[in-house]
Amino acid sequence: MAIEHSALIWPIIFTGLSPFFIWLLRGNINAREGVSFAAGVLTFGTVLTFVPKVLSGQVLIYPLFVLLPGIEVKLGADGLGLIFALVASFLWILATAYNIGYMRSLKEHAQTRYYFCFAVAIFGAVGVALAANVFTLYLFYEVITVFTYPLVAHHQDEEAYHGARKYLVYLMGTSKLFLLPAMILTYVLCGTLDFRLGDLAQGIFPADADPTLVTITYALYVAGLAKAAIMPLHNWLPSAMVAPTPVSALLHAVAVVKAGVFSICRVLLSAFGVTRMDALGLGDATAVFAALTIVLASVIALTKDDLKARLAYSTVSQLSYVVLGVSMLTPLAVTGGVAHIAHHAFSKITLFFTAGAIYVASHQKKISMMSGLGRRMPWTFGAFAVAALSMIGIPPVCGFVSKWYMVNGAVSAGHYALLAALLASTILNAAYFTPVVYKAFFEEPAPGVDLSHYAEAPLSMVAPLCFTAAVSVFLGLYPETFIQFIHALKGF
Repeated sequence: MAIEHSALIWPIIFTGLSPFFIWLLRGNINAREGVSFAAGVLTFGTVLTFVPKVLSGQVLIYPLFVLLPGIEVKLGADGLGLIFALVASFLWILATAYNIGYMRSLKEHAQTRYYFCFAVAIFGAVGVALAANVFTLYLFYEVITVFTYPLVAHHQDEEAYHGARKYLVYLMGTSKLFLLPAMILTYVLCGTLDFRLGDLAQGIFPADADPTLVTITYALYVAGLAKAAIMPLHNWLPSAMVAPTPVSALLHAVAVVKAGVFSICRVLLSAFGVTRMDALGLGDATAVFAALTIVLASVIALTKDDLKARLAYSTVSQLSYVVLGVSMLTPLAVTGGVAHIAHHAFSKITLFFTAGAIYVASHQKKISMMSGLGRRMPWTFGAFAVAALSMIGIPPVCGFVSKWYMVNGAVSAGHYALLAALLASTILNAAYFTPVVYKAFFEEPAPGVDLSHYAEAPLSMVAPLCFTAAVSVFLGLYPETFIQFIHALKGF
């Protein structure tokens, strides 16, 4: 049952106004950064108030305005949207604390611009989470792209500009070439752009719609939502690693790629629906691309000595777990895929937080140079180990829960090739994460290397990464935290 709920506008207002207050208070750095804290807390608190209604099976909607007939900006909330909205708003609070330690420790330039663009990116992410139709999702999706460009180019050197240009070309290019036509075709075929919120089974495409046109529309959506980094449209993500580490955390865990995989989940489940996708065989084709991405990206990650580069290819692989789970179209697999949006967010932000803490404390980026460093930075590398266990899929950390559901979903549907891909990726994940932990804690430093002057990064950085690692364990022990939102959806 859909009900109009005007409070949906408040997360948009809080996140939308915060950049302007950040700019106005640029002369007072404490007040400037306090705005991000306050907006994050208010946004998260407001989104929490939607939880009881959504868990009871209600769908919340709130129309904002009509641009043209059939083109409406409308907000909505169901179980799927709340998962992303809760994760994005909560992690914004922790990312702000981490940002303060990182930016001040390294005395980074243009901090006001940095915090401004960071806040706008969160605004876009919350808007994507609460979009009730394709047009609204598209608007907020593009906001994220435009305002994360300055973040990727933050260092303003040749490498930064090259990575930022590739980032912009990939994401703006695919959205214009593929996503816009997909939206037009959707309106032509359906007469509406509204998602069927709260229902996974029945999409919006009518039964008599031309199967060929529906298939073309689907392919355009998958290609146009390149933020999901499915191969071969993934190369922008490793290139964007030239950004400061907190931006990498934003890209990988909070806003950008999460907006991509969430949007794919939203379109697949709330526009096409499980029934139509199964009838047209769309899920199988998508699953093959996702499985190949999972394995190939993991293999590439093995070859990277730069820690952020290894984490980047890990993200390319892990994002495809979400797509793979949803595209298998079984209740268990869909549950695992959607839950991985949240589970991966907390674990991956921990990994990037640790990468930044290592750089601030030791100025090391290369894994080969981290021998013995864990004994000087036990909290940082301990959190890294916990998050790595999650990525591998070892209990009791939350990544295990996601994979457990997907493995069982693959078995129940007889998708043994996809099962093999999941198992192979688990081995590969262990192969590229375990050496980092082993080197840090169990290898001796290279001859002549003195680590005695190294210590943990500032508390404002270490505390958030330890907290997100702890949350990863909590979600592994209490998986219903987010899975209950999936069970509130119809169509299982």
